[in-house]
Amino acid sequence: MAVTASASETAATTGAATGPAAGPKAVLATRSGAAAVTAGIVLLVAVLAVVDLTQGTAAVGPSEVFRALTGRTHPDDASVIVASRLPRTAAGLLVGAVLGTAGAVLQAVSRNVLASPDTLAVNAGAYLALGVAGATGASLPMLASSGVAFAGGLAAAAVVLGLSGLGTGTVRLVLAGTALTLGLHSMTQALLLLFPEQTEGLYQWNQGSISQNGFDGVLQMLPIAAAGLAGLLLTARRVDALALGDDAARGLGVPVRATRVTVVVLAALLSAAAVTLAGPVGFVGLCAPALVRPLARRFRGFARSRTAMPTAALTGAALVLGSDVLLRALVGGDRAVAVPTGVVTSLVGAVFLVVMAVRLRDTAGAGAPDRLRVPSRAVFLATVAVLVAVLAGLVIAAVLVGDSKLLLGDVVNWAGGRAGRTVSFVLDTRVPRVLAALGAGAALALAGTLVQAVTRNPLAEPNVLGVTGGGALGAVILVTTVPAAGTWGVAGAAFAGSAVTAVLVFGLAARGGFRQNRLVLVGIGVASGTAALISLLIVLTDPFNANKALTWLSGSTYGRTMPDVLPVALALLAGLGVAVARRTELDLLSLDEDTPRLLGLRLAPGRLGFLVLSVVLSSTAVACAGTIGFVGLVAPHAARALVGRRHVRVVPVAVLLGAALVCAADLLGRTVIAPAQLGAGLMTAVVGTPYFLYLLVRSRR
Repeated sequence: MAVTASASETAATTGAATGPAAGPKAVLATRSGAAAVTAGIVLLVAVLAVVDLTQGTAAVGPSEVFRALTGRTHPDDASVIVASRLPRTAAGLLVGAVLGTAGAVLQAVSRNVLASPDTLAVNAGAYLALGVAGATGASLPMLASSGVAFAGGLAAAAVVLGLSGLGTGTVRLVLAGTALTLGLHSMTQALLLLFPEQTEGLYQWNQGSISQNGFDGVLQMLPIAAAGLAGLLLTARRVDALALGDDAARGLGVPVRATRVTVVVLAALLSAAAVTLAGPVGFVGLCAPALVRPLARRFRGFARSRTAMPTAALTGAALVLGSDVLLRALVGGDRAVAVPTGVVTSLVGAVFLVVMAVRLRDTAGAGAPDRLRVPSRAVFLATVAVLVAVLAGLVIAAVLVGDSKLLLGDVVNWAGGRAGRTVSFVLDTRVPRVLAALGAGAALALAGTLVQAVTRNPLAEPNVLGVTGGGALGAVILVTTVPAAGTWGVAGAAFAGSAVTAVLVFGLAARGGFRQNRLVLVGIGVASGTAALISLLIVLTDPFNANKALTWLSGSTYGRTMPDVLPVALALLAGLGVAVARRTELDLLSLDEDTPRLLGLRLAPGRLGFLVLSVVLSSTAVACAGTIGFVGLVAPHAARALVGRRHVRVVPVAVLLGAALVCAADLLGRTVIAPAQLGAGLMTAVVGTPYFLYLLVRSRR
């Protein structure tokens, strides 16, 4: 698979315009052009900084800014600019510069245009580390917090790079980083729900806000950022050698492993400084180098790391300040105070990731997810029997165990209408939760089975592909704007959101036949965009609705009633009927492109029908139990490993596994740390993240 152009190809491209045949005049022209471009970027940053200073709740123009800086204005006006707006602008400049530089060097040493502090899970690791520190009640100064964030970010980057294979130039790095990010965010979200007082404000901080109260934070992080930038500039020549390839670098006497480790540590240090100062400002490290890369193809000077790093730093600063300016221009000064700048950069980064995924030359075609294996009928029947027994045991335990423990006789009396008031109240609230967990798990497992069969992509799953995120966005829009919305209204909103994202993801990835990496990367980009929009809604909405949305997004079945279960139950019955009736078509679609055509099967209508059905299943599951990830990945894989690839067997086994997984996760989430509760989605992420990473390692072998 070819994801990035090699450094030799880049050098050949840039050298074509500045080689010996071009002559000294051409070289001089490229140098003057590079200088002009650099001056233009500097001017842009300066203009954005001035505009950023003028924006806020109080009307301040450029003339007032100038007078405040020169001490010729009223002290009250000067205090607003000097104490609030100047620190905000300075923080934006610093955060953008360090993230742009970190992304540039990470892409250079990994030879991967998709590497950045976000895709390496550096931000997620730092977020979790600070969340753990906050949950313990430790009150740390900023420098100590920076050290904690640095340790967490570096550990996460080491895991991702170790799993993906540094320098391989594949999107496996992004997949590993995304999976680890989902797992780490789930753990952090659990801390937010369990320790709301100790971690107050951490969720909004996680979206990335450059607002500051004075210069203390900027001044404390400035030496750390300066040390990291200086260290990277000293390694610039070695980074250039690494871009030529490991063998060429060794031939030039460059210690490859030591250089990579040094660069990753310094990049993590820069990211930690940015995270400590402003929270995780998303995707600046991805976008800034991507904007500089075309300049390197046109001007030879930008192809060298010593020049590319400062240019990426300036571009990153322009991105952060530009996002802040755009946010305040669109939302308005009063409301923009509550909206983190990182929401805008995440939206821009999500668009960048989708565009880059579509443009990448992906040679990893969609293939059969597993080797053909046909276990005996006895193995299938025994597997189903064991799963039914396990599921029955889980259901009984889930109904009987909770904040109030019951007996089977209580359940029998409740079913016959003879139970007391207390028992009736407990079971009236507990039984719908159990049914919601069962229905959501089964629906997500069936949706994952259909998507993996149609796309022949073992990594396809409603959550990873952004379909679940779209449903969550649609439901959150309705929940936060119409708190009294009913069950069918939430289900309809979730279906609309899932449908829009599904059309976007599958439409962009269909070119060339659902290539594995393109499909997953587009889905990750769309999921990032929906997550940013959800964060924006939660920050802007009423606090009560925000807490309700956060709990619901964790995959909680809390407060579910029988009517909430009805949409997913109907969708599941319809999905099972279609899947069983068209099981042979599913088998053929999961084989290859040619076999179905030779047998007279029309691929497009069949694919479209199954994809629409998977969207309906995913959206109703989201409406019923919130966002629950990885069930659609784990259940179909485990089913194929147990009973082979024939869908007449895979479908029932996957559905039973999905129902059992979510039911067990919901049971553990509301009993292990009772009276506190954790959503089933957080629990399934703990299981699904290692499994996703295992699949990446296995595919690498």
